[in-house]
Amino acid sequence: MKNLWRIAQTAVHLPVLDRAGDTVEGLGRGGRALFLCFAVLLTVSSAALLYMVKEALVVEVPSYGGSLHEGIIGTPRFINPLLAISDADRDLTALLYSGLLRATPEGGFTPDLAEGYEVSPDGKTYTFTLRQDLTFHDGSKVTADDVVYTVMKAQDPALKSPLRANWDGVVAEAPDAKTVRFILKSAYAPFIENLTLGILPKARWIGVSDEEFPFSELNQEPIGSGPYKLDSVSRSSSGIPSTYTLQAFGGYALGEPYIGSVTLRFFQSEGSLLTALNAGEIDSASSISPGNLKDLSAADIRTSPLNRVFGVFFNQNQSVVLRDKAVRSALNDAVNRDELVQEVLGGYGTALYGPVPPTLIGGAQTTSTSTTKALAAAARARLVAAGWKAGDDGVLRKTTGTGKTAQTTVLEFDLATANVPELRAAAEYLRIAWEAAGARVNVKIFEQGDLSQNVIRPRKYDALLFGEVIGRELDLFAFWHSSQRNDPGLNVALYANQKADKALSDLRQTAQTDKRQALLEVFLAELGRDIPAVFLYAPDFVYSVPNDIQGVHLGFIETPSDRFLSLPQWHRETDRVWPFFVTRKN
Repeated sequence: MKNLWRIAQTAVHLPVLDRAGDTVEGLGRGGRALFLCFAVLLTVSSAALLYMVKEALVVEVPSYGGSLHEGIIGTPRFINPLLAISDADRDLTALLYSGLLRATPEGGFTPDLAEGYEVSPDGKTYTFTLRQDLTFHDGSKVTADDVVYTVMKAQDPALKSPLRANWDGVVAEAPDAKTVRFILKSAYAPFIENLTLGILPKARWIGVSDEEFPFSELNQEPIGSGPYKLDSVSRSSSGIPSTYTLQAFGGYALGEPYIGSVTLRFFQSEGSLLTALNAGEIDSASSISPGNLKDLSAADIRTSPLNRVFGVFFNQNQSVVLRDKAVRSALNDAVNRDELVQEVLGGYGTALYGPVPPTLIGGAQTTSTSTTKALAAAARARLVAAGWKAGDDGVLRKTTGTGKTAQTTVLEFDLATANVPELRAAAEYLRIAWEAAGARVNVKIFEQGDLSQNVIRPRKYDALLFGEVIGRELDLFAFWHSSQRNDPGLNVALYANQKADKALSDLRQTAQTDKRQALLEVFLAELGRDIPAVFLYAPDFVYSVPNDIQGVHLGFIETPSDRFLSLPQWHRETDRVWPFFVTRKN
């Protein structure tokens, strides 16, 4: 010990070391040992304290790397924002393409390819400025000409894009390489949603004719500017794609995604997808029926309300008995929606009493404490009090007029719906409830194509159990305005009300939230008085994804591909760094 202090004094001569050395030399052997013990303890304690301080101050941040393997039901055919028609098409399109704006899980929009935009005071002109140094996956630059080209192709009647109606009458022009201007015939507040349209590289597509467009190999091996770019495609012996492997795109406008690789594997049935999920062959999957959710790990299930409205829409032009408002009111009041959601959807849904899903303004809900059995009994009692009488079969009847002019109306109608497990179950639930209320309900099940072409389009139904997909901007015009009663309009209740029509038209042209809310309330009040439909539920979007994937935020789900809106922020890898080293992605 004495030699140690002499070495220290030789290296650095400090008076305090001289005194410390003398003190240590003055200690006995036991004292020096005790001193050494305390010195070691102090050193270890200091190191532990410093470690604890570091652990308390450093933050965990996402790190780049890792992969995701997801299963999808179906086979992609048109990986093209102008032609995508299936969930498989839309899933890949959402990952490979980007638009001027990007929808957010919160239900709004954020600039994507655009740096910013302005809307003219009259709401008819939208001017966008592109970000600097934008590129497609092949390295070519993204310019205003690419945007204008994409919009013009969407408008081309020869292409038959499902998005054509969204762009009808819109003039798109490019004053310069970084500026895009859209001119509308009249103000249309929901137009902003159209600007999430994925942009095609004009240089790649310009030589493809309208006739060749749907058959181009670019629909199978696309090039976009989205968060991921195509890496490889695996095909079956018959040439059908079985997997698409994507790699994170470092040039993505909103920053390179954290997860480096995403592999989408395609299945032809829900059963085969579930088998692969349970075997660990894939990490994640959606579009799983409520009846199969019990077989999945509850810890891996994420849910969010789908932006859809399911209900029974009455065709009073075809059914005489449904023209009676008292009957429609009784049918509306005879169902406990929360009970239906539990029994039919396994609890994966939200009860609805109006045409607005719970994700949007005006979507506030109520609940009932009475069971469907009690509600149906009360509804039957009201009808009896209004002059309806039960026949020998228990079905209510009502006679009007006397003598030769007497007419008897039987409370009987058909209920049409699609051959989908949840809709079949919901139709059976309604049949039991409404028969308890005194009706005879004839449930008719159709394959989806048959239902669309031969039932809905010609309006050949008494009552229709069906769902509506509501946009992010709450445009109910297509579903309820009287001008939309005939095909291809979506007013399947054939509803007509002048005051409601005006509110819906004004709602389309109004951007201010408070004014939109006031107009919506006018419309909802009229609809509530007329009872053209019985609104039932908004189903949940259910997504099975491992808990070790962090940053998943489902939020607003309009279509299943919206689950990928937050994908650039998902991560499996993390780092621990000091706060001043943290940078945030756009």
